Amino acid sequence: MSPTTSARPNRLRRAAIAASLGLAAMTSLSACGVAPWQVSASGVPSASDASAAPSATPAPQATITPIVNDLATGTAQHLLQAGDIALTVNYFSTLSMDKWQASANKPVSFNMIGVLGSDQGQRIYLSRVSLSPAVTDRDGIALAAPATLSDQATVAPGYFIKSPYSYSETFVLPPVDPAATEITLQFTFELLLQTTPTSSDYSKQTATDTITVAIAK
Repeated sequence: MSPTTSARPNRLRRAAIAASLGLAAMTSLSACGVAPWQVSASGVPSASDASAAPSATPAPQATITPIVNDLATGTAQHLLQAGDIALTVNYFSTLSMDKWQASANKPVSFNMIGVLGSDQGQRIYLSRVSLSPAVTDRDGIALAAPATLSDQATVAPGYFIKSPYSYSETFVLPPVDPAATEITLQFTFELLLQTTPTSSDYSKQTATDTITVAIAK
């Protein structure tokens, strides 16, 4: 056999072996490597396929402070205790709440009636009632407030308020600061209780109460 004829099969055999080795190397790299689309621009494998990006933290919501309005339903009834005297006081306004504006004259009406826990026939009198307003803005800062309003009994020893008799009064609040959002009304009731059914001596009892009314905008 000539050299030319014998060299050709050897060259073909070597080429087949080299191709087989190259295919094996490519198979090994494909099994152990990272797919091109999973590599970021910096060359570092992307984690987006493993887990989703964390959601953004929600922005904190502003706290809304509700404005108290004890007369929102039109009336408010409070039960008070002064020693042995139990008082029922009903508050209301003849001015609708949407017209309780800072610039308006704002009437506050109330009526009250008293009973005794251990009733032996003594009388109950109201000698004086006072209303002290406090005005605040939306941040709770105190503003200038109207002067204290009061009703001093014009009969001695006072107004008879034992059930079934009652006492009624209306105080009118003048205009307040335009920045006002609510008015707190503190009531003080000064009472006289007869010591015995036939006595001209009296014991003094005091009851206090508070209601808050919103200013309409």
